[in-house]
Amino acid sequence: MGTTRIPAEHLGEALGPLVRTHFPGSGTARVRNLARTERGFATETYLFEVEDNFGTVPLVMRRPPDMSLFPDYDLLRQVLVMQRLAETDIPVPTVAWLDRGDNSLGSPYFVMNRLEGRAPSDYPSYHTAGNYFEATPEQRARMWWGCVDTIADINQLDWRALRLNFLAFPQHGAGVIEQGVNYLDAALNWACEGNPPETYRRAIGYLRENVYEPEQVSLCWGDARMSNILYDNDFRVRGVLDWEIAHLGAPESDLAWLLFLDWACSEYEGHPPLPGTPSREETIAYYEKRTGTTVRNIDYQEIFSAALLSIPLLRMSHRVQLPPEMNITGFCTSRIEQLLG
Repeated sequence: MGTTRIPAEHLGEALGPLVRTHFPGSGTARVRNLARTERGFATETYLFEVEDNFGTVPLVMRRPPDMSLFPDYDLLRQVLVMQRLAETDIPVPTVAWLDRGDNSLGSPYFVMNRLEGRAPSDYPSYHTAGNYFEATPEQRARMWWGCVDTIADINQLDWRALRLNFLAFPQHGAGVIEQGVNYLDAALNWACEGNPPETYRRAIGYLRENVYEPEQVSLCWGDARMSNILYDNDFRVRGVLDWEIAHLGAPESDLAWLLFLDWACSEYEGHPPLPGTPSREETIAYYEKRTGTTVRNIDYQEIFSAALLSIPLLRMSHRVQLPPEMNITGFCTSRIEQLLG
């Protein structure tokens, strides 16, 4: 019988012996200043410091939420992606250890190093608060293009050489687009207990009717957005975070995710993007020039992105039974309906 899941308020105490086990020679190591960060919601993330006679090391611990928000959530998947990407120029955190067995925390978890830098704000949106909001138009453009460059670099990696074949979903179909749609259909039904809203049924119908074969299959970051990048004081990329939904797909998949979430952070909220933010057309043209590929089916991928992001939100709505006025999927629904016409 497994150990009871340790609540957040006792994690610091429970982590102490584990830290001393995984840092040999640090018999005096103590966990300090453990605090949960609101970064993401599909994984619980805690920042803490390990202090011993040799100094202080900032670390990060991640574990699944108490209620699973994706049907196939797997810490090993994101850990393997980061470990394989450590062989590249993509600045990802270094995983210190992963524990998926019975342990004193009562759940799987992993610990990684904490990268320096500051990420644009998620809530409130980076167009209304945080380092993107505080930056000059020129600095915002540098941050935006840094994000697009990062996406392009990821998409152009040789995923076969990096041994990332496990990111495919052969059980869901033949090609990567068909696999993605079938996975999405199954996940939406799981999240909504067999009864997804009409908008999402329409989205699945459209995606099925317009399945295509991409010119190339690319490694996709999955959660490709400004707020998953750490920037230094010169607004340069220092870290790339959150690999829970990394997958193999069409190269325009990540670009669509970025554009969709930027729309959600600006136009959907009733205000234009901040000065210095490149337009949708400029972004697509830059990506094409940067990668030497032609972006096709961007609206298709944006519909897919909005439906995919709805999975954890719909899951929360159904399991917690949120009241109708708390429509946390509103921005996803609106974008799908807008693009479907």
